[in-house]
Amino acid sequence: MAEKSFKYVILGGGVAAGYAARQFAKQGVQPGELAIISKEAVAPYERPALSKAYLFPEGAARLPGFHVCVGSGGERLLPEWYKEKGIELILSTEIVKADLPANTLVSAAGETFKYQILIIATGSTVIKLTDFGVQGADAKNIFYLREIDDADKLVEAIKAKKNGKAVIVGGGYIGLELGAALKINNLDVSMVYPEPWCMPRLFTSGIAAFYEGYYANKGIKIIKGTVAVGFTSHSNGEVKEVQLKDGRVLEADIVVVGVGGRPLTALFKGQVEEETGGIKTDAFFKTSVPTVYAVGDVATFPLKLYNELRRVEHVDHARKSAEQAVKAIKGLEKGQSVDEYDYLPYFYSRSFDLAWQFYGDNVGDTVLFGDNNPQSPKPKFGSYWIKDGKVVGAFLEGGSAEENQAIAKVAKLQPKAENLDALTKEGLAFACKI
Repeated sequence: MAEKSFKYVILGGGVAAGYAARQFAKQGVQPGELAIISKEAVAPYERPALSKAYLFPEGAARLPGFHVCVGSGGERLLPEWYKEKGIELILSTEIVKADLPANTLVSAAGETFKYQILIIATGSTVIKLTDFGVQGADAKNIFYLREIDDADKLVEAIKAKKNGKAVIVGGGYIGLELGAALKINNLDVSMVYPEPWCMPRLFTSGIAAFYEGYYANKGIKIIKGTVAVGFTSHSNGEVKEVQLKDGRVLEADIVVVGVGGRPLTALFKGQVEEETGGIKTDAFFKTSVPTVYAVGDVATFPLKLYNELRRVEHVDHARKSAEQAVKAIKGLEKGQSVDEYDYLPYFYSRSFDLAWQFYGDNVGDTVLFGDNNPQSPKPKFGSYWIKDGKVVGAFLEGGSAEENQAIAKVAKLQPKAENLDALTKEGLAFACKI
């Protein structure tokens, strides 16, 4: 098959790819120099929409409405934009082999792509229950959510199973957002997760108690401390029941599984240095191979603020790391220096009428402040994380734009806070005065 050559290739067609392409355009990429190779059939889009507005029963988000870069207030990059800029979008193309020493990628169809500079932006794939041999986990209407095709299948099932029963397996990001989305669609929703509270990687028990209470008030049944160990099906192959480890059996018309993801790095095993599950990079997202950069979920990078190597799975970092890599690539070419990546970890979520933001590091002692009553008409509460007498992390539910900026500033500046009782009493005011 014909070989195609490009100066730059971005492998992956998610959020990072779109933001990298925009940065290349800003830096003056020439027509024909850049290609994006994606196994998805559509141009890069803002993936967070899939677990939120894409599933709304009314006024649902649809493409082309949420192509990048609208998620951060930027222009929407339609397929025509890439054409105008001379950027080749190579869609519905799965790369099955990467030969980094030879600067070559090979697709499932046998096409060969050569590059001078490669940006790995492959993101993550979902962990599936079939990976663990869970009985019946291959039944119809058991869904995972990662790509737009997954969301389309879920939307069809929601329509087909009107007022039916849905079981969410997992109590993390996806579980909480999809629990809300399915409830808004008038499904009878149960959530199942093994941990003692939801979102345990970030939430304290105090924060989690609010969301579990709020969801319960919305009619969502929360089942903690157990896992799905099997599924039964109807004669047509559709899921019928979820069997739990504690012996309970839940009826289900739809099951959505959100039990985490894995960075897609297998193509590069043994060819590039790895660290803590990701591809090790420097502060410019260059890997141990000088012609190869890695961004987003797959990159383990130096987090300057905490002086340690970390891998971050979040859309904010996907956007910013992609931009940083392109600035570094073009800076090298032009002989211009680029500042090291100085990232403040940031996570957020929206569900029902709720919206929270978190900045910094969730280590050390914690204080909980504000109105965290799930029955409040307008709850507003937060937490600080305190380590070595300094505030290193901050969380806020129901904050205004200014208040969210204030907690971000606290997490970045790490002000002293010796007295936890005083900090609890002061609450949000502590952040607003910094």
